[in-house]
Amino acid sequence: MRTLVGTAALTTAAVGRSTIPSAGALKPWGASERDEWRTSRKVVRSYHEEVLTKLEPLAERWEVEKYGALSQDPERFPLYSVRSRRWEASRPSVLITGGVHGYETSGVQGALLFLQSAAAAYSESFNLLVVPCVSPWGYETIQRWNAQAVDPNRSFNPRGEVVAGRSFNPEAATEESAALLSHLEALGGRDGRFLCHIDLHETTDTDESEFRPAKAARDGVAFEPGTIPDGFYLVADVTNPRLLWHAAIIDAVRRVTHIAPADPDGTIIGEPVLQEGVIGIPSPRSLGLCAGVTDAPYATTTEVYPDSPKADADICNRAQVAAITSALDFLLAERRAGGGAGGAAAKAEL
Repeated sequence: MRTLVGTAALTTAAVGRSTIPSAGALKPWGASERDEWRTSRKVVRSYHEEVLTKLEPLAERWEVEKYGALSQDPERFPLYSVRSRRWEASRPSVLITGGVHGYETSGVQGALLFLQSAAAAYSESFNLLVVPCVSPWGYETIQRWNAQAVDPNRSFNPRGEVVAGRSFNPEAATEESAALLSHLEALGGRDGRFLCHIDLHETTDTDESEFRPAKAARDGVAFEPGTIPDGFYLVADVTNPRLLWHAAIIDAVRRVTHIAPADPDGTIIGEPVLQEGVIGIPSPRSLGLCAGVTDAPYATTTEVYPDSPKADADICNRAQVAAITSALDFLLAERRAGGGAGGAAAKAEL
């Protein structure tokens, strides 16, 4: 656990890499504050050089498809997926998403590393659909939100219930979420098709030093300092926890990086710990999370901690790959054992 000191008195004070606009004490942002926030963001890295150029060689083996573009600059921010060239109804289907929060580097680079180094080994067992960078503007500017100051990972169910005081609440629809939802529908629908969905994320020190204070300012509420977990953890749906599956992922990832311990109150990021390295939250679909974009019986969100002195970019990327491959290995072992993988629905797919 890492505690980062913050203050509820933040207005336009510098936080992390940038400044936070203020509409006044405990007053939500309006259009002018959102515009101020957006225009103060700086391009830090290249989506084209770090992501798009890595997709080109993959087209020799995989179907690389442009499924949309961000309207603020369609040429600069095209949206791509990579999927099995031979998509067969007899195979279970798997969705991998990265870069829903664009600033979480290993979510993007881990998805690409999986495609480059490991995906081929699973191509005869699963239909694979990988969306490596859902939020390219956030990737370039190293931001959690999109350019409209909306969290893409709360935007997949804009009609979801908002519960006061809850850390996870739905937000307005975004181009990023709408494009992915439309892509899944165009490929045959998002429900009843996928056995597994793994959404790749990070928890960073800037969550506490920059992004949580910015959210408090945007929403017109006081910022309450919190803690950052020191290590890798998974986010499970408490209505469908899949404890053995999650345990297999944790065991594989611990060979690459350390697992986050629970805080003294038995939580991680304020949520209950179901088992080592696994927290439970309400149904991701109800919260507007990307992890709920399908009804896959096996779904989880990974959280890598890149700011640990024990981690570097390579370790973080490999941890994401280990999470994916161990998740798929578990499902293959279940099939070989004849137990299906997840009850009647999964048995039908397997």
